[in-house]
Amino acid sequence: MSTLYVSPHPDAFPSLRALIAARYGEAGEGPGWGGAHPRICLQPPPTSRTPFPPPRLPALEQGPGGLWVWGATAVAQLLWPAGLGGPGGSRAAVLVQQWVSYADTELIPAACGATLPALGLRSSAQDPQAVLGALGRALSPLEEWLRLHTYLAGEAPTLADLAAVTALLLPFRYVLDPPARRIWNNVTRWFVTCVRQPEFRAVLGEVVLYSGARPLSHQPGPEAPALPKTAAQLKKEAKKREKLEKFQQKQKIQQQQPPPGEQKKPKPEKREKRDPGVITYDLPTPPGEKKDVSGPMPDSYSPRYVEAAWYPWWEQQGFFKPEYGRPNVSAANPRGVFMMCIPPPNVTGSLHLGHALTNAIQDSLTRWHRMRGETTLWNPGCDHAGIATQVVVEKKLWREQGLSRHQLGREAFLQEVWKWKEEKGDRIYHQLKKLGSSLDWDRACFTMDPKLSAAVTEAFVRLHEEGIIYRSTRLVNWSCTLNSAISDIEVDKKELTGRTLLSVPGYKEKVEFGVLVSFAYKVQGSDSDEEVVVATTRIETMLGDVAVAVHPKDTRYQHLKGKNVIHPFLSRSLPIVFDEFVDMDFGTGAVKITPAHDQNDYEVGQRHGLEAISIMDSRGALINVPPPFLARKAVLVALKERGLFRGIEDNPMVVPLCNRSKDVVEPLLRPQWYVRCGEMAQAASAAVTRGDLRILPEAHQRTWHAWMDNIREWCISRQLWWGHRIPAYFVTVSDPAVPPGEDPDGRYWVSGRNEAEAREKAAKEFGVSPDKISLQQDEDVLDTWFSSGLFPLSILGWPNQSEDLSVFYPGTLLETGHDILFFWVARMVMLGLKLTGRLPFREVYLHAIVRDAHGRKMSKSLGNVIDPLDVIYGISLQGLHNQLLNSNLDPSEVEKAKEGQKADFPAGIPECGTDALRFGLCAYMSQGRDINLDVNRILGYRHFCNKLWNATKFALRGLGKGFVPSPTSQPGGHESLVDRWIRSRLTEAVRLSNQGFQAYDFPAVTTAQYSFWLYELCDVYLECLKPVLNGVDQVAAECARQTLYTCLDVGLRLLSPFMPFVTEELFQRLPRRMPQAPPSLCVTPYPEPSECSWKDPEAEAALELALSITRAVRSLRADYNLTRIRPDCFLEVADEATGALASAVSGYVQALASAGVVAVLALGAPAPQGCAVALASDRCSIHLQLQGLVDPARELGKLQAKRVEAQRQAQRLRERRAASGYPVKVPLEVQEADEAKLQQTEAELRKVDEAIALFQKML
Repeated sequence: MSTLYVSPHPDAFPSLRALIAARYGEAGEGPGWGGAHPRICLQPPPTSRTPFPPPRLPALEQGPGGLWVWGATAVAQLLWPAGLGGPGGSRAAVLVQQWVSYADTELIPAACGATLPALGLRSSAQDPQAVLGALGRALSPLEEWLRLHTYLAGEAPTLADLAAVTALLLPFRYVLDPPARRIWNNVTRWFVTCVRQPEFRAVLGEVVLYSGARPLSHQPGPEAPALPKTAAQLKKEAKKREKLEKFQQKQKIQQQQPPPGEQKKPKPEKREKRDPGVITYDLPTPPGEKKDVSGPMPDSYSPRYVEAAWYPWWEQQGFFKPEYGRPNVSAANPRGVFMMCIPPPNVTGSLHLGHALTNAIQDSLTRWHRMRGETTLWNPGCDHAGIATQVVVEKKLWREQGLSRHQLGREAFLQEVWKWKEEKGDRIYHQLKKLGSSLDWDRACFTMDPKLSAAVTEAFVRLHEEGIIYRSTRLVNWSCTLNSAISDIEVDKKELTGRTLLSVPGYKEKVEFGVLVSFAYKVQGSDSDEEVVVATTRIETMLGDVAVAVHPKDTRYQHLKGKNVIHPFLSRSLPIVFDEFVDMDFGTGAVKITPAHDQNDYEVGQRHGLEAISIMDSRGALINVPPPFLARKAVLVALKERGLFRGIEDNPMVVPLCNRSKDVVEPLLRPQWYVRCGEMAQAASAAVTRGDLRILPEAHQRTWHAWMDNIREWCISRQLWWGHRIPAYFVTVSDPAVPPGEDPDGRYWVSGRNEAEAREKAAKEFGVSPDKISLQQDEDVLDTWFSSGLFPLSILGWPNQSEDLSVFYPGTLLETGHDILFFWVARMVMLGLKLTGRLPFREVYLHAIVRDAHGRKMSKSLGNVIDPLDVIYGISLQGLHNQLLNSNLDPSEVEKAKEGQKADFPAGIPECGTDALRFGLCAYMSQGRDINLDVNRILGYRHFCNKLWNATKFALRGLGKGFVPSPTSQPGGHESLVDRWIRSRLTEAVRLSNQGFQAYDFPAVTTAQYSFWLYELCDVYLECLKPVLNGVDQVAAECARQTLYTCLDVGLRLLSPFMPFVTEELFQRLPRRMPQAPPSLCVTPYPEPSECSWKDPEAEAALELALSITRAVRSLRADYNLTRIRPDCFLEVADEATGALASAVSGYVQALASAGVVAVLALGAPAPQGCAVALASDRCSIHLQLQGLVDPARELGKLQAKRVEAQRQAQRLRERRAASGYPVKVPLEVQEADEAKLQQTEAELRKVDEAIALFQKML
C-alpha cells in the first residue's frame, strides 16, 4: 500500500497541498498515477526505508520498496485525479502547468518572504514594505487574470488553483489585512471560493483571514515551512542589504543638508480624480426623440451616459416591430421569418439573474435575426401567476384592511387583484426595457386578457368534448395553508439526514421529522400472539391504514397468505396483501398501506381493490381527532399503552414543502380535473425522434423521451379565485327519472364557452328540456401552466384566424431554462399538436441555470440572490443589507445572508452597465446545466466597454473631421501588410460570429468579438497605425483610414446584438457610407461572410512572425526590467525568405515592442556583443542589446541561482525516471509529462548557460 508522509504542522503548506490533492483523488476517479489511495502518515519516513537522505515533505512511497516521489509539486500531480488539470498537450493542461510553475517560482518565495519574518520565523533585513511590495508584484498577474476568470484554468479548481491557494495560505492567514484584501479583490474572491470547496475544507477546516491584529507570538510546530536557501540566494540577499543600507545613508544625508538658499517646495495637492461613473447625459431630450451625439465624447466610458435616451427612441421609431421597413407582416420576405415568444414572467415578479440571462440570450438572437433582414417578432407577455398573485394580494388585504378574501367575497376580491395588477403589474416590463430587450411592446399580452382567456376556454371545451379532459378523484399535492392542490414545480423537497425539528405554519412548536416509528399489528386468529411489525415516518396516518403488504417472495410471511391483522384502535381487520412494490430488505419487509395519503400506497390499493379511507380534511386536520401533529403524540401514547410500540430511530427522508406557504404538502384524495397525456406525449416524443422538433443541447433529448414515456395524468384544477375559472358546470336535473349525480361522476359535468352552451349540452345529454337543467359552475380555476401551455397560440389570437397567426405560427424558436422543459415546453408542444396539428415552434434551445460564483443555488437565505439592476447601476454593501431587511426572511436567516453578502461583495457591487452584464452572461453560456456567475467577471466586461470607447475615440481623431468613407468596404488595392492583416482577422470574426449564432454557441461569438476588438484591433492594429497616420505618405494614411473605418463599422455591427447601447452610441458618431443608410444600428445589416471576404493567409503569416518577435522582445525586456528604455533589437534568421519577411515587419515590431532599431542580420553574421537571446520561432532568433543597459554582475548572481535550481530539478527528474519499476508502475501520461518537463528544464539550463556566458563577456 502507498504511504503519503506529511508534516503535522497546520501551516506546512507543501504538505497541505498534497493532502488536498489526495482528497480530490478520492472524490474523483482515483489518483492520476493509477494506484490506490495512499495511507496518510504525519511524520517523516524512517531513514531505514529510504535509499537516500530523507526527502523533503510531502513524500509519497508507492508501495513498500517502490518508487519514491517527494516535493509538493510532484506529489500533488500524482495524487490529483487523472484528466482534471494534469499534464497533456491541451491548452488547458499547458495553462495549468504554467500557473503551477508560477506558484512554485514566484508566489511561494514572495509569500514566505512577506509572512515568515512577520511571524518571527525568519529574520528580515529588508524593509517590511519592500517584502510586501514583492508579494504585491507576485499577486499582480493573478489579480489581472482573475478579473475575467473564476478559476485559473477552466470552470472548476485544478492543480493550478491548488498550487496557488496553498502558496498564499500564510499571507491570507497572517499578513493580508482587510485593506490589502480590498486592493487584491479578485485574488481574495478566488481564494475564498477555493478554500470553501469541500476538498479544501476537509483538510484546512474554516480558513480565518487575517483581521489586522497579529498574535504576540507564533510558536512554530515540529516543522516550520521555511524554504532552504541556496548559496546564491544568500549572496543575493547580502547584496540587497548592502544596497539598501547605502540608499538609506544617502537619503539621510540629503535630508540633513538641503541645498543652500533653496527651501523645499511643498508638494502640490493632488487633484482629486473624478469618478468616471458619475458622467451622465444631461442634454434635454424628450422621450422618443433621438439622442444628441453632436458634442464631444466624454473622457471615459460611463454606462449612465451611454444608456440614456436610446431605448425610448428605438421604441418610438418602431424598430422592434416586424412591420418595420415593410408594408405588412404578410409581405414576402426572401430572408424568412423569425418568431419567438418570451417565457412570460410572473406578474408578481421582479427581475433576477435568471431573467437577465434569458433575456440577454433571446434579445441577442432577436437582434441578430432582425439585422439579417428577417421579418422578426419577439412577443412579450406576462403570466397571471395564480397562486403567487393571490397570496400577495391576500397579505396586502389583511395588512391594510384586516380582511380575508372570504370576508370580502369572490367578485370584490378579484377587483382588488385587478387593481393591484394595474398598479404593480407592469414593473417587470420596465425592468426588461432597462435590459435593452427589443420586444414589440404593442403586442404585449397578459394571460388574463380577454383574447387569451377566450383561447383557454376554447382549449378546455374542445379537450373535454374529446374526453381528453375528465373529472376524477385521485391523490394530489395539497397545500393545507393555501387550501388548494399545487403542481410538482411548486413543491420544494427538503432533504433531512435524520431527526429534525421544522417550523410548520399554524403550529407554535416545531414539529419532528426524520424519524421512523415501528409498531406491531397483531395477526387475527393467531393462538401464539403472532404479530407483524411495520414502520412509518407519519405515525398518525396509521388511523387510515387498510392493509399490510409484504413481498410475494418473502419466505418470512408465506404462512400469512389470506390472513388479516387487527387494527388496535378501529373496529376493522386489515388484509395482508402480497405485492412486488415492497422492498424485502428494508426494515421488517412489511409495509402499512394508507391509500388515501400516499401515492405508492394508492397504487397498491388500486391493484388490490382496497378502500381508500381519508382521515384528513382540506385544512390538514384529522377527522374526529386533534390536528395531525398533535395527534401524533396521542397515537404514540396509545400504542405504548397497548404494548404495540416497537421503537423509534433516525431516518433520512425528504419532506415536501409548498414553496409559497412553506407548509408540509399532504397527499390527499380530491375530485379534480385531469388531462389524459398518453397519446399527446407519444406525438410529442415522435416529433423529436423524427427531427421535426430539435431540442438543443441534444443531451436534453434523453430527458424529453424519458418524461414522455413515463408521463402521468395532469391535474389542472386549483382551488383558487384568481385565474381562469374552469368552464365546467355541475348539472342538476329537475326530473324524477334522472337520479341526482355526485361530484366525481363525470357524466354530471358539462363544459361550455358560456352557460347557455353548457345548458344545451346538458339538456341533450339527459334528454330533457333546457328549463329543467340547473347549472353550477366549478368554483376552481385552471392551473397556470395550462394557460401558459397555450401561450404561443393565444398571443396570436387563436382560435380566430388572424394575419399574425398565419405568419408567426408555428414560431421559429423557444428559448428558456432547462428546468422547465417538462412543466412548460412539453405542454406547449402537446397542446399545440393536439389543437392545431402543428408544432408551436421548430427548435427549442435550453440554457443553463445561473448559480453563484461558488456553484451554490441562488437563495435569499444565503444572501446570493442578485438583482441585475444592482449589477447595472451598482450598489453598496449596506444597500444589499437593506434589501434583506425589506424581504420576508426570518431574522436568523437575515444575519446568515448578510455574512454571505459580506464575503462575496465586501465592497458592494460596482456599476457595470447593461452592455457588460448582457455580454458577460452570454460569454458565460456553455452547453451545460449550470453557470457559476462571478460578478467581478462582469466588471471586466465594463472595462472592455471602456476599451471600445477609447479605441473609437482615438479612431475618430485619426479619421479627422473631413473624413469621407468610401461607398463600399472593399479594399482599394494599396493597403499595407497590417491593413490586409486586420481585414483578414475581421473576416474571421465575422465568420465565427455568424457560425456561433447559428449554432447557439454564444461563448464562441463573444470570444471572437472580444479577441478581435481587444487583442487584434486595439493591441496591434491601432499601435501600428500611429506612425502611419502621423507620417508623410498620404496614400498609405488614406488606405489606413478607410481600413480603420471598416473595422469600426463592421466591428460595432458585430457587437450590436450583445451590446446595443454602447455600439449605438459609437455608431451614431461615425460618418455614413451612403446618405440613405438606416437610421439606427439595430436595423443596419449584420456583417456576413459574403460582405467581408478578405481572408489573407500571407498577411496573417507575416504578422504572426511580427507578433512572435514582439512577444519575445517584451519577455526579454520584462526579464531585465527595461521598462523605460527602447533597446535595439537584432534578428537572426535561418534563411533569406524569413529574412525578407522579418524586414517587412520590422517597423511593426518597433512600434509594438517599443524597441529602438530593429535590424535583420545578414545570414551567418554575428550579433553585437552584450545581447540577450530569445527564440521567436524555429527560423528566427532575437538578440536584444543589453550592453550599457543592465548590471552584468547583478544579472550573473540571479542567473547562477536560477541555474542551481534548474540543475536540482533536472537531477530529481532523472533520478525519478531511472528508479526501478518506473516504466511499469507509473502511468504513461505521467511518464510523458516527466519527459516533457525534463526537456523543458534542460532547455532552460542551456538558455541560462548562454546568458551566463553573455554576461561574463560583459564584465
